[in-house]
Amino acid sequence: MSTEQERDADQRTIRCLVAKVGLDGHDRGAHVIARAFRDAGFEVIYSGLHKSPDEIVQATVQEDVDVLGMSILSGAHDTLVPKVIAGLKEYDAFEDTLIIVGGIIPEEDRKELYDLGVAEIFGPGAPLEETITFVRENAPER
Repeated sequence: MSTEQERDADQRTIRCLVAKVGLDGHDRGAHVIARAFRDAGFEVIYSGLHKSPDEIVQATVQEDVDVLGMSILSGAHDTLVPKVIAGLKEYDAFEDTLIIVGGIIPEEDRKELYDLGVAEIFGPGAPLEETITFVRENAPER
């Protein structure tokens, strides 16, 4: 077996949920990142539009994902993200899930999200390879 084959055999598949939480109906970015994650070899589950925080929590737990990527363009990040994180904590799924957020998040709101446990925030135009590399380097070991 070549070194490349050994590395591929040792590399586990990272399971990701790409979620559109709240009333935000703009999902182009979520589709772009979901496709990029699939192309990178991740297993991707897409939530669809207009999911409540509880629905996102349930999907995260039931699908046993390594990564939860929430796409939010509605401005409701300061309400919705804390609800999702609180729900993950109730199910003891917070520590085992890398949480990333994509979308338009004002700079003044980012610290609060990081303090809650969001690992990284990717704004519009963030290079896909940067996001993929971040997930590969930070997804929890299972």
